[in-house]
Amino acid sequence: MQSEKLIESLLGQTRQIINKVEKLRAYDLHTLTWKENEISWNILECLEHLNLYGDFYLPQMENKIKNSNTRPSLEFKSGFLGSYFAKSMLPNAKLNKMKTFKDKNPLNTILDKMVIDRFLNQQIKLMDLLNNSRNISLNEVKIQTSISSLLRLKLGDTFVFYINHIFRHLNQIDRIQLKINNT
Repeated sequence: MQSEKLIESLLGQTRQIINKVEKLRAYDLHTLTWKENEISWNILECLEHLNLYGDFYLPQMENKIKNSNTRPSLEFKSGFLGSYFAKSMLPNAKLNKMKTFKDKNPLNTILDKMVIDRFLNQQIKLMDLLNNSRNISLNEVKIQTSISSLLRLKLGDTFVFYINHIFRHLNQIDRIQLKINNT
């Protein structure tokens, strides 16, 4: 895929994410913290989970982009692991549940609407990083994963994985909203 087309696509997806989450600001705290049961996440916990991943990935991507002396590549070629991780994050019709790392699990954390603002600020930062990544190689710059410091993905794959992960949890928020509307 052409690097520029990938970046444009990811920028468009990030704009969709921002538009969707901005609508959550209109909800009251009771709705944002409604849970189906004690082990399920509420809307704010879904967003806080994404914030915790943003805290891990965004500064690292920013640092790598800022300090890279690579040249932009016209084509981006997804790596085997990067492609696998990105696809594994895509939401399926039948939810493929995944275990969350303890340090990224916000279950039963007391949260308020500031979680939404923090998330939206991270998305603005992501858009800046996507724009800045036009000046470097999406293939050569590598980003450490949250799974292991030894496991690194191409920057292009990291962007796709990261955004797919957000969509996965926005689908979870959609399911929560449906349950709220049916109670």
